Amino acid sequence: MIDEQTEKRQGSFWRELPILLGVAILVAVLVRAFVLQTFYIPSPSMQHTLELWDRVLVNKLVYEFREPRRGEIIVFKAPSVWQAGNEGDDFIKRVIGQPGDNVVCCDPQQRLMINGKSLDEPYIYVESDGTRNQVADQNFDITVPAGRLWVMGDHREASGDSLEHYEQSSATDEAGKIEQATVPVDSVVGRAFTIFWPAGRATWLTVPDEFNSIPDAGK
Repeated sequence: MIDEQTEKRQGSFWRELPILLGVAILVAVLVRAFVLQTFYIPSPSMQHTLELWDRVLVNKLVYEFREPRRGEIIVFKAPSVWQAGNEGDDFIKRVIGQPGDNVVCCDPQQRLMINGKSLDEPYIYVESDGTRNQVADQNFDITVPAGRLWVMGDHREASGDSLEHYEQSSATDEAGKIEQATVPVDSVVGRAFTIFWPAGRATWLTVPDEFNSIPDAGK
């Protein structure tokens, strides 16, 4: 005897399957476009926080509601003067200075100072012989323009970041150098918040506690 209800349900499933697959694909596309995206790390500029070929998950929605904050690791579209022939390259760096921040190198202990407060940076790259990278290879004193960010890699000696572009700027005035060295807030793709692959390195990418003591600009 044929179970008519079972036969009807099976036929309905196969008719609905293309619709279900289409909806799943649409949801995946929308999530990737507006909420989450994966990126891999092709350079040593963020070692040892991020190693070569780590894969990170990036929250693309968070900065729709607020601006990037100091200490966060962000993915952004490289400014034209940063690009090395691949237009639209994505970079990943740590936010050091927000709009209005005064970033100075260095205090007597060779630490960056932000708005007059020295910053300990526990993530700075350490060589295999135990030598720690300098926080910067030259002294500087800049104020981050409105709508822009000063970003640096954790592996300072291998990072094409704000300091390198400040040093190499072709601008003839200080304001122009700072403009070329900083990245627009609206070029930020999102915040990298976790390493998810390889599984043995899976971890959250949190903001170091040292940033909590940095005062806001003008305070």
